[in-house]
Amino acid sequence: NHGEILVLLGPSGCGKTTLLRLIAGFEEPTNGTLSVGGQLVSMPGKFVKPENRKVGMVFQDYALFPHLNVEKNIEFGLDKSNKSTERVEKIITLVGLGNLLKRMPNELSGGEQQRTALARAVIASPKILLADEPTGNLDYENGKIVADYLFELHSENNATLVLVTHDLELANRCERKIKISDGEIFTQ
Repeated sequence: NHGEILVLLGPSGCGKTTLLRLIAGFEEPTNGTLSVGGQLVSMPGKFVKPENRKVGMVFQDYALFPHLNVEKNIEFGLDKSNKSTERVEKIITLVGLGNLLKRMPNELSGGEQQRTALARAVIASPKILLADEPTGNLDYENGKIVADYLFELHSENNATLVLVTHDLELANRCERKIKISDGEIFTQ
């Protein structure tokens, strides 16, 4: 449902990341239909491009552009005609990156890189935010900080959040859980 947080739990290789990539439009399903936010985005003969889905995605490995500084990485998520300085400043403040805007990704810690990726994913106010192991590459403290920012951004944007994680502490903060095991799907 709109605004809900859903967490996907399951062993490596069971399809959690593939599901996120299908929702985002980075992969096209071989059959069936897929609706995102009530909009049919994929079926035989129809495929809505990722940029037209109002979906933001945070990757486990940050996926920042190495040739762009923090500010430009964040602004990349905005439509070219919508370079809202107010929105950019608000998101930068929310994730605490104000003093790092001119730094390049290789000059950032893992936590700073993931906060930059989070900011880029939500800058265009997506209806759905997909997060694939957003704390997986971080130490415990930075993981907690990034998780707090993730939930704060979710709340601020009122977007649906679909979260893939192996972190049970993070999963327990979520409303609904779907566990995938041996091809079976269980809702908790």
